[in-house]
Amino acid sequence: MSIVGGPVWQIGDRAFDCSERTLVMGILNVTPDSFSDGGAFVSERAAIDHGVDMVVQGADIIDVGGESTRPGSDLVTAREEIRRVVPIVEQLVAQLAGFPISVDTRKAEVAEAALGAGAIVVNDVSAGTDPRMFGVVRASGAALVLMHMKGEPKTMQEAPHYDDVVAEVREFLAERVEAAVFAGIDPERVAIDPGIGFGKDLGHNLTLIHHVDALLELGRPVLVGPSRKRFIGSLLDLPEDQRVEGTAAAVAWMVARGAHVVRVHDVREISRVVRVVDAIARAGA
Repeated sequence: MSIVGGPVWQIGDRAFDCSERTLVMGILNVTPDSFSDGGAFVSERAAIDHGVDMVVQGADIIDVGGESTRPGSDLVTAREEIRRVVPIVEQLVAQLAGFPISVDTRKAEVAEAALGAGAIVVNDVSAGTDPRMFGVVRASGAALVLMHMKGEPKTMQEAPHYDDVVAEVREFLAERVEAAVFAGIDPERVAIDPGIGFGKDLGHNLTLIHHVDALLELGRPVLVGPSRKRFIGSLLDLPEDQRVEGTAAAVAWMVARGAHVVRVHDVREISRVVRVVDAIARAGA
């Protein structure tokens, strides 16, 4: 299918037309225990430098996260997450004037602090489970990513089950978009994420990736995050730092099937992949 045509994602005062090209969200984990790069950017200087480097490499958005949500991870307090995230957001906003900074959090308290520091996107893996989250996002006018996750990070990979993973994920995301809009959030500020690797086994992940275009009927930008995930390691028998080619393959498939935003660690390499896929997909338009 063609990826030409797509919704608008309003981020701050910019309207990103998803029919024009695929957006790249760079991952900036300021955690000691994230599954792929935990500890690599815990110092403020290393985190800021990496964020700036990703912009140079082609990122359209930088997503700053202070809590690992890898399978088996423990909950981090809001206070600790704010301590990790807010100084990085503040400095990136100061150094990258006007560039979209996102906060990856499921806690309204953290989102509120990061938005106050200048972030303009909330990337919520729990899709607004915190009862205050929608109110915080609405009040700030921030953009919002709603992700599907079955269970909690600590236990989500313990024998996840679906009767129809694509239909169930689509139904969940439709309901959460409706809830966000009902709470007063502008629908053009909402994007959706099928949550690859979050409460899904290898078969579930491959089926979701294969049928990612089924989410397009919801009419919101589709963000995908296959980067260095366990399913790639299972297929290639490779550690996290050797999964760039596998990530590129998953990204290329999903972009060709209609995904609008890719969230990745390897920004330089994946930016090049999506530029080529975009050009091919639009060649016959």
